[in-house]
Formats: sequence, structure tokens, C-alpha cells
Amino acid sequence: MCVGPNQNGWTQARGLVVKTLLLIGGAILVKRLTKSTTRWDHARIVSRSLSGEKFSKEQASRDPDNYFNLRWLSCPAAEMVDSSEVLYFEQAFWRTPNKPYRQRFYMVKPCPKEMKCDVELSTYAIRDAEEYKNFCDRPKDQRPQPEEVIGDIAEHLTTVHLKRCERGKRCLYEGSTPPDGFPNSWNGATFCTSEFAVMKNNEIHTWDRGYDDDGNQVWGVKEGPYEFKPAPSSSFVDMFSPSNLPPQSMDKGIEGSFVLQE
Repeated sequence: MCVGPNQNGWTQARGLVVKTLLLIGGAILVKRLTKSTTRWDHARIVSRSLSGEKFSKEQASRDPDNYFNLRWLSCPAAEMVDSSEVLYFEQAFWRTPNKPYRQRFYMVKPCPKEMKCDVELSTYAIRDAEEYKNFCDRPKDQRPQPEEVIGDIAEHLTTVHLKRCERGKRCLYEGSTPPDGFPNSWNGATFCTSEFAVMKNNEIHTWDRGYDDDGNQVWGVKEGPYEFKPAPSSSFVDMFSPSNLPPQSMDKGIEGSFVLQE
């Protein structure tokens, strides 16, 4: 079939447009693929993963003798001058979310450049923890404001240095305290250690243990870390499941769960 002059010109122009679009699209794709993740990007990913409501319900159902169904709740509370993010964090039994027994501030920032890690995650005590109960559940105008939060950051408790996980692993970031841990005097301990992992789908695994001078573990679960998964839409179903009931004996709870052992 013969092609007239006008038709041929349009075909050439259309081909040029297609080639140009392909080149532009390819350049954008290459730029996105080669763009490196900054130190602060890592810190922001960890902060987002820590935030929200999570439960250990699945783990408690599998192994009710060693794990309770606990509620994890965390949200942004302030930002430091150096851009470190401060998160408020609390834990409670699933059935009594308004009565947290553990309250902390998390401070999230990039690791110092000289260290071989990506994110520094530190925990701090709260000066007046009672004022912060259910912080994340309250309207923002009814919470302590950022400047108050910064003023209420108290004793430094632990620091975990997180690294990006290797390809093929389920986690995104993982890390631990130094082998000698941090000072801790609860229940005969002289030091405690923490292991922490940020998993895919905003799941958090955390394992705290206390040891005496002889290296004997005196508190904390021995079987493995607590596994906190984001709250499903059916969080409030099966309210009276055995895994959701608080322990009959607090002594048993103290022996079986690190979260009660401070």
C-alpha cells in the first residue's frame, strides 16, 4: 500500500513522540531505582512502623502459658531541635487499654555516621507518667504539648542500634543493646538487654531480659520475643477468649512476661 506525504509525516512525528516518551519514562525510572535512601529516611520508616495500635493476640493464642494478649500503642509526641522524633509509647492488657502498666518515650534518629548502623532507637522514662496515660487516644488539644513532652523526658533507659535486614529476611530493621546491656535492678537483676526488630507490615518484635551478676536470667520471657501485629478490624471480637483474660495470679504474670518486669 502506498502512503501519501501527509500520512508519512504524521507517522514519523508519532514515532518521534513515542521515542521521546520512552526516553523520559526510562530516565525517571532509573532515577527512582538509583535514588539512595538517606539516613533520615531510615529513621522515618522506623518511626512510622512503631506508631499505631498493635496486639500480641496471635502469639497469646498459640502459647498462652508464656504470652499474654497485650496492647501496644504509640504515636508521635514531639520533635527535637536536631529533628529526632519523640514517640509516646504504652502497653496494657488487651481488656484494660485505659490502664497502661508500661509508659515510655521512644527517641528515633539516624545512627551517628561513624557507627555501622542505620537507626538509633532509645527509650526514656517519663517524668510524670500519670499525665500521659492514653495520650494517643486523646484529642491533640487535650494532650501535653510538644514543648511539655520535651521537658518531661527523664532517665535514659536503653538504646538499640538498628540495621537494615539482609535481603530475604522477614524483617526490615533489627538490632540489640550491647552485650553488657544497661543497668537494671528489678527483681535481683544488675543489667538488662533488649532485642528489637521492625518486621514487614508494621509488625514489631521485642524481647527484654534481665540478668544477675552471674549471668542468670532473672526476668523476661525465655521462649522468644513478643510479636505485636497491627490491630485487625476484628480486634474486639472474642473478648472473652482465654488469651485475652488477665492472669489470675500476678506472680505468674511477672514470671512469664517481660513487660511486667521493670
